[in-house]
Amino acid sequence: MSSAAINKGGRAGAVALALASWVVKFVAVVLVIATFNFILVHAAPGDPAQVIAGQSGASDEKLLEQLRAEYGLDKPYPVQLANYLGRVLTLDLGYSYRQQRTVASLILERLPATLLLTATAFILALISGIFLGTLAGIRAGKWSDTLLTIVSLLLYATPVFWLGLMLVLLFAVELDWLPAFGYATIGVQMTTFERMLDIGKHMILPVVSLAAVYLAIYTRLMRSSVLDVTHQDFIKTAKAKGLKQGAIIIRHILRNAMLPIVTVAGMQAGALVGGAVVIETVFAWPGLGRLIYDALLQRDYPVLLGVFLVMSVIVIALNLLTDAIYRMIDPRVSVRAAS
Repeated sequence: MSSAAINKGGRAGAVALALASWVVKFVAVVLVIATFNFILVHAAPGDPAQVIAGQSGASDEKLLEQLRAEYGLDKPYPVQLANYLGRVLTLDLGYSYRQQRTVASLILERLPATLLLTATAFILALISGIFLGTLAGIRAGKWSDTLLTIVSLLLYATPVFWLGLMLVLLFAVELDWLPAFGYATIGVQMTTFERMLDIGKHMILPVVSLAAVYLAIYTRLMRSSVLDVTHQDFIKTAKAKGLKQGAIIIRHILRNAMLPIVTVAGMQAGALVGGAVVIETVFAWPGLGRLIYDALLQRDYPVLLGVFLVMSVIVIALNLLTDAIYRMIDPRVSVRAAS
């Protein structure tokens, strides 16, 4: 067997070993998160059986015992935890007490709206933050830098729910330019293109509200990073070679200044999913945030645990994606990891 074939087989084995290690770590992290979620949810005050009985108009002790036995709430917490983790391993997220549907079907119904909202807000915040931060860093000390600094600080200090309500008052109530709440106009026959435009109009206010604080963070971080990179020796060398300002910014400054942005953006992508809970409640957006809010009021533990678990998996996946992007931007990371 040739040395090339041996090396190829060795690399394939290393990749398989790394993949197996990644799967084991992923499952272990998910189980730990599921355990913490179970403990925290069940530590909250309230009895789901009493909520269900109250909604049916009866709350005698016999009915409560029947409900607890039906949903397994009469078992000790360790037994309930073991049953829950067993279901997680088989991808069974349970059954909703309140809505009488499987948790998986509820999540699959709401997940697209949340992903659409958070992904759009994330992309808007990231692209705008990189552009404005680069502009502020290059024009440091000038009026445009001062203006961007003030605006980003104001956005960072503004509560998300307050900003959302003010945008509704201005653009929906006073100017009547945009719809105030909801995902789409109900009861109107539309073509596919008209429906896409309608959803887009409904998205503008919640997306801007959700993206604002992250836009401010990325702008400030990018400005500092650009200022730091601009004073590096390789930038001075590029200028000495006679490269144009645009080429220096695109080829050298942006590529190196974006490394901290990628790291922070990867970590905050998970927070963005969590922050959608507030925005979806303010704008009546039919996503996972609204589902969590309703389930919390109804003490619907399986729905809460299911949504938390799915959000955790999304956050883990986003962090892995961040690692991959980081290695694409800076190949030295792969070299250091390999060594």
